[in-house]
Amino acid sequence: MQPAHYTRSRLSEQIMNLPNDDKTCGWYAALPAPKPVRTLSGQQTADYVIIGAGFAGLAAARRLATLEPEARVILVDAQRVAEGASGRNSGFVIDLPHKFALEHPNPAHKQRLLGLNRAAIAQLESLIAEHDIECQWSHAGKYQGAVGERGLAYLAHFEKLLSGLGEPFRMVERDELQRVLGTTHYSRAIFTPGCYLMQPAALVRGLGDSLPENVELLENSPITRLERDGKGGFVLHGNAGTIRTPRLLLGTSIFTQEFGYLKNRLLPVMTFASWTRPLNDDECKRYTGTFNWGLTPADHAGTTVRMTQDKRLIIRNTYKHVPKYGRSIDDKARSDICSDHRKALVKRFPDLAEVPFTHTWGGVYAISRNFTNFFGQLEQGVFASACDNGVGAAWGTISGTLLADLAVGADSSLLHDIQAVTGMPSLNPPEPFLGFGVRSRIKLAAWNSRSEL
Repeated sequence: MQPAHYTRSRLSEQIMNLPNDDKTCGWYAALPAPKPVRTLSGQQTADYVIIGAGFAGLAAARRLATLEPEARVILVDAQRVAEGASGRNSGFVIDLPHKFALEHPNPAHKQRLLGLNRAAIAQLESLIAEHDIECQWSHAGKYQGAVGERGLAYLAHFEKLLSGLGEPFRMVERDELQRVLGTTHYSRAIFTPGCYLMQPAALVRGLGDSLPENVELLENSPITRLERDGKGGFVLHGNAGTIRTPRLLLGTSIFTQEFGYLKNRLLPVMTFASWTRPLNDDECKRYTGTFNWGLTPADHAGTTVRMTQDKRLIIRNTYKHVPKYGRSIDDKARSDICSDHRKALVKRFPDLAEVPFTHTWGGVYAISRNFTNFFGQLEQGVFASACDNGVGAAWGTISGTLLADLAVGADSSLLHDIQAVTGMPSLNPPEPFLGFGVRSRIKLAAWNSRSEL
C-alpha cells in the first residue's frame, strides 16, 4: 500500500487538544485501584512506538512484541489505560457488519468485515482465557429492538439485510421480550447470536496488564509535539521526556488529527450513558426479566439498553458534536443528559423508577462522512488505524493487530481483507458550516427518533 502522502503531518507544531474525558465513567469507577503508573521521563529510544492504549494500540503492541521479541516497543497514552473511549462504550463486541456497513452493496465486502470481526472476537476470547481477565465476558448475543412504527420499519429493513447476508437471526415478539428484558416497552426485536458482552474498562485494563515483557506501557504521558529527527525517524515530546523511534503506529482514533494526519476528515462525536447501582434483592423481585443482556435500537438514533451481570441497568443515548473533545460538556449539560436517561429508564422499567443512577459519562469517537475506516501507512514510518465509526472493540482489536503486521511487512489473508474494506475518509466542509450541519443533523435525528428514545 502506498503511503497517503496527501495527509502529511504538521510536524513540529504544538498539539493543543488532548483527551478531555470526564472522571465519572461507571465502568472505570467499578474497577479496583490500578497498578502504580509509569510515566514518560528522560530520553528514550524504541524500535516501535504506539500512541494510544485503546483496543487498537494494545493489539498493535502485543502483535509487534510477538513478531519481534527482541525489539523495544513503547506504548504511550495520555491517560490511564481504560480511562479513554475503549473503557467507556456499552460493552458490545459485535460480529456482524454494523449500522451503515451492513448497507454496503457488495456481499464480499460484508463477508470480509464479518471475518475480521470474528477474528477479533476469537483473539479477545483467547487472551481473556489465557490471562484470566475478569471482565464479564459472555456469548450472550444481541437484541435489536423496536418500540413503535418507526422502529418496526427499521427492523424490517434490518431483517432484509440479515437475510441477504445469510447469517442466523430470530424474530422475537413482545411476550418473549418481556420475559427476557423485563419490560413491555418493545414491540419486537431481532436476536443475533454472534455478539459478545463484556465490561469494557475491565477488559481493556486486563489487556494492558498482560502485555508481553518487551512492551513498555507509559500512562498519563501525553505526547504534545511530534517532529522529524533529520535521520528518517521521529522525536515524540512529552511533558517530562522524549522518545526517538524510526517507526510510529497511531491508535489514536479521533486524536489522529491532532498529530496533523487526516485533517478535516474525521468528526468527533460524543455519546453518553448512565447506569444504576446493582439492583437490591427487593428490586430484583420486582424486575421480571433475566440478567446479562444487551439491546441496541433498530432506529440508530434510539436508546441502547443493557442489564449487566452484576445487575445494573445502563441507558445510552444522546449524541453531541464535540470539536474540543468534551470541553463544552459542563455539569449542567451532564445533568440534563442524566434527566433524559432517567425518562428512558422509567418508560421501560416503571417498577424500578426509584433506582438511582450512580454515574453518567460520555465517550468520544470518530466518524467520517462517507462511513469509511482508515487503515494503512500515512507516510514513511507512520502507520495508523483511525475512525472506527462507533464500533471500536472488535474493529480496534483486529485493525491494531494487522497494523503491526503491515508495519513489519508480514502478510496474511486478513491483512488483504482489511485493506480491501478500508479507504480514505472524505473531506469535511469548512467551519462554521461543518459544526452547524452536524449539530442540525443530530437534533433532527433525535426529533425524528423521539418515539424510540
